[in-house]
Amino acid sequence: MARFVDRVVLHLQAGDGGHGCSSVRREKFVPLGGPDGGNGGHGGDILLEVDPQVHTLLDFHFHPHIKAPRGNNGAGDHRHGARGEDLVVKVPEGTVVIDADGTVLADLTGKGTRIIAAAGGHGGLGNAALASKTRKAPGFALLGEPGETKDITLELKSMADVGLVGFPSAGKSSLISVLSAARPKIADYPFTTLAPNLGVVTVGHDTFTLADVPGLIPGASEGKGLGLDFLRHIERTAVLAHVVDAASLESQRNPVDDIRALEEELARYQSELATDSGLGDLRDRPRVIILNKMDVPEAADMADLQEEELAQFGWPIFRISTVARQGLKELSYALMEAVREHRETVTTEPKPAPVITPKGLRKHGG
Repeated sequence: MARFVDRVVLHLQAGDGGHGCSSVRREKFVPLGGPDGGNGGHGGDILLEVDPQVHTLLDFHFHPHIKAPRGNNGAGDHRHGARGEDLVVKVPEGTVVIDADGTVLADLTGKGTRIIAAAGGHGGLGNAALASKTRKAPGFALLGEPGETKDITLELKSMADVGLVGFPSAGKSSLISVLSAARPKIADYPFTTLAPNLGVVTVGHDTFTLADVPGLIPGASEGKGLGLDFLRHIERTAVLAHVVDAASLESQRNPVDDIRALEEELARYQSELATDSGLGDLRDRPRVIILNKMDVPEAADMADLQEEELAQFGWPIFRISTVARQGLKELSYALMEAVREHRETVTTEPKPAPVITPKGLRKHGG
């Protein structure tokens, strides 16, 4: 599975504008040919574009400096410099663009959606464009403007149909490994998963995507544990699946308390959200409860003991074992059905891909 890099800072340098040309027309028997210096070309813009074939921000981690071509200089005989070619940078769907001051410039979703991240500089005017009634043959031209230089932060929020949430070592990574072809790192200690793992689950002729979100702990919405860096991946999941370690050896924990604690964190995080994911309130998303490690006798006893209290949540409950491969078929079909119901509520009419221009950013013509 590809390594997941979900936050990176890019250093952008849009193309400088080309310089204008100072030139006088020189032709035999034409003593006053007049100015004929062309304008410089505009510098290239840097655009970010959503590409479904790109899934991580890993490449930017190794190549954070991005520079667009400059415009060509003008020349004599009224020849204008060519515009610098725009540089289109492909990003995954779900990328959030943040300015250096923390302002969210765009939340990029939908194939082909673009944002002008840095604008190229205007080309300088040649002396032909500077001629006037009082100055018929200017002996100078204007320099091109420098392209915009800025730092932006890209954050990637996982785009998955189902998000697995739970305490560290509840068995989320094991579950995604048995339901899909993903092979996350698995070990019996907290925070083995340090980045979201994405897997594709096939049910009959249909598929859905599954996100193994790193373990949450009380206080995550305040930055504890892995904190807000990974809570944001839950925003874009249509169905939330509580994975509970029913065989936990910690005497102060039980499945009901675990779920309540995590729901409190999700509610706090929802109240802090500044943007709408398009899937509605996080607290209103469909949920299921997955009681894991049913191959352990103590887990089955705990599930029986807590059955009535768990039923009060009003969500479907599944008993599984990733080790014994118990209950996985029923679970995958139920998740597929929940995802289908969600997809039916989403409008599928094609929309033209927009080009987003952040406030105050210039977009030059050719």
